[in-house]
Amino acid sequence: MKAALVLTAVALALALQTTLAQLLVGGSAAIDLVLVAVVAVALATGPVSGMLAGSVAGLIQDSLSTGVLGIGGLAKSVIGFLAGAIGQQFILTSALPRFLMFVGATVAHAALFMGLNVLLGLRTFPSPWKAVASQAVGNAVVGVVAFAIIEALPGVIERRRAGRRPRG
Repeated sequence: MKAALVLTAVALALALQTTLAQLLVGGSAAIDLVLVAVVAVALATGPVSGMLAGSVAGLIQDSLSTGVLGIGGLAKSVIGFLAGAIGQQFILTSALPRFLMFVGATVAHAALFMGLNVLLGLRTFPSPWKAVASQAVGNAVVGVVAFAIIEALPGVIERRRAGRRPRG
């Protein structure tokens, strides 16, 4: 059951990411929904699930892009593992700690992804920190809102079921 939910979250994020990226003018989205899904899975299920979700999501995302296959998978798997490990060690149940977690994960992912590209001599990034900062804030807002919706969903469903029961 947990594996199906993780795969569903990753598939939904990949579908939304590719759809939204084509709708934007530059062809690239300022929010990495796949990274948001990986961090959310890691925070909800732990470091191993986060690492596996990051690996699968990153490899699929790499295969859909023109870059080297594996760099995004490695970066997302490391971030998924670290987010899950930090989530197990600290209480991240309110909005501010989750916001900071998504910001930190986005910055660490960007540093790891760009660092690997520069280290391998594939690409250079002249001054990416403004874009990274805006993506970090965007990812954090989306992540916190997604967590709030996911946590509220069971209560809404239960209240809806209770409202349908015949009174008598």
